[in-house]
Amino acid sequence: MISKNEIKQIKLLEQKKHRKQNGLFVAEGPKVVSDLLLAGIKPSVIYATAECKLPVKTNRHEVTANELQRISFLQHPQQVIGIFQIPEQNDTTVQPPVSGLHLALDDVQDPGNLGTIIRIADWFGIDTIYCSLNTADVWNPKVIQATMGSVAHVKVYYVDLPLFLKNCSLPIYGTLLDGNNIYEQKLEANGIIIMGNEGNGISKEVRPLITNKLLIPNYRKGNTAESLNVAIATAITCAEFRRHK
Repeated sequence: MISKNEIKQIKLLEQKKHRKQNGLFVAEGPKVVSDLLLAGIKPSVIYATAECKLPVKTNRHEVTANELQRISFLQHPQQVIGIFQIPEQNDTTVQPPVSGLHLALDDVQDPGNLGTIIRIADWFGIDTIYCSLNTADVWNPKVIQATMGSVAHVKVYYVDLPLFLKNCSLPIYGTLLDGNNIYEQKLEANGIIIMGNEGNGISKEVRPLITNKLLIPNYRKGNTAESLNVAIATAITCAEFRRHK
C-alpha cells in the first residue's frame, strides 16, 4: 500500500525545485519506463500493477489500479510509474561540438513541444540538444511523457546559448522569415539547427549568430497561419537535412 507521504513526495516532483532537490523525475507507462531501464537510467522505485511486464528485473512495488491513479500525473494511468534518478551531467563544462548534426532550442517553453522535439531528434539520429537556460525543464513529467522514451537516447544540455554559439565552429542554421527557401539550399551534414520560442521565434541575442538563414515556405496565399508549431517546424527541418545526407 502506498502511504500518504509517498503520494505527497511523488506529487512534489511535478515542480522543478523538488526534482532538483531530490535528483528525481517521474516516468509513466510501459514504453517510457522500459526504455529508461534499458538505457541504464537508475530507478529509485517502480510502482506497477500485476499485469505490467518490464524488460529487466528490478525492485518493484506492486500496486492496484486505484493506487496507481493516486500517484499518476495522467488522466488514464498506464500500468507503471517509475521514479528515476536524474543522470549526473555537468552542463557548465559542455563544449561546442566540432562535427555532427545537433539541435539548439532558444527558449522553447511548452513541455509538450520540448518532449516532441526530443522524440523527433531521436527519430532523425540527432544525439544532442543544447537548450537555452530558459527552455522548459527536460525532467518535467509532461516532457518525459511526450518523448515516449526518446529521452533515454538523446542528451539534453542547458547552456548560455549565445555564448555557446559564439564559440562554435560549425555552421549555425536558423529558420527565419527572411531566410532562404530550405528546399532550394545545400544543407551540410554537420551543423547546429536553432529552433526558437513559440511566440517570439529566435531571440535577438541569438539571431546575429546564425550563419545560414532558412525559411520553410508558406504555400497558401493569404494564409492566416502566422507560423508553424515549433515541433512541426523541427520535424520538417530535420527531415530536409537528412534528405541531403
